[in-house]
Amino acid sequence: MPLPPDVIDGLLRENERHECSVDQEMCVRLVAVADLPTRFGAYQVAAFTHPFDQKEHAAFIHGNVFEAERVPVRLHSECLTGDAIGSLRCDCRDQLTEALETIGKMDRGIVLYLRQEGRGIGFTNKIRAYQLQDQGYDTVQANEILGFRPDERDYGVAAHMLRSLHVRSIRIMTNNPSKIADLTQHGVSIVGRIPMSVMLNEHNRQYLEVKRKKLGHLLALEQSDDLVDPTGPSTR
Repeated sequence: MPLPPDVIDGLLRENERHECSVDQEMCVRLVAVADLPTRFGAYQVAAFTHPFDQKEHAAFIHGNVFEAERVPVRLHSECLTGDAIGSLRCDCRDQLTEALETIGKMDRGIVLYLRQEGRGIGFTNKIRAYQLQDQGYDTVQANEILGFRPDERDYGVAAHMLRSLHVRSIRIMTNNPSKIADLTQHGVSIVGRIPMSVMLNEHNRQYLEVKRKKLGHLLALEQSDDLVDPTGPSTR
């Protein structure tokens, strides 16, 4: 059962009255909700806007999550090269597809799509970082050379989106302990973790190794010796 029309109307009215102040950098407003049939199942899409930086974020909702507990939630940061083009330098598209497929088979769940390209450094700087990686630097070193932290993302927007949907507690789909810590700091009740699969190929092995060794991601790469052939049949 999706979010009922009366619940959607109530949420939209509630957000019309919500005023973001200039010092609330992570403040967003729910502005529209619509049905979205997908190849992964029946979803609804909710559009959120930030009144100051003009970024638009999305929540892809399966089932009725209003006032629900233990809701499976995936936080997915935008990756144009991976999500749209199918880049093999990262695992972003694999994780997005896995999250949508998994949640589509559940009673309820949410994929939050956040406009935080390149771990928060933006598209142009991500490509600059790619150039540095082509010269032999890893992802962390490339960010630092460009003057950024290894990960510039902040999940306050995600926390606000979950509060706007009246989600009481979540089971987060992630391999990233920092994401759990950040959300908890922003007041999200996390009652469990759902691990994500690791899809290795010859182009993303170093990227995933750096995630594990330098960023603390919970990846069992030593158990994934068989590389995925990106040109072969799907393993899903």
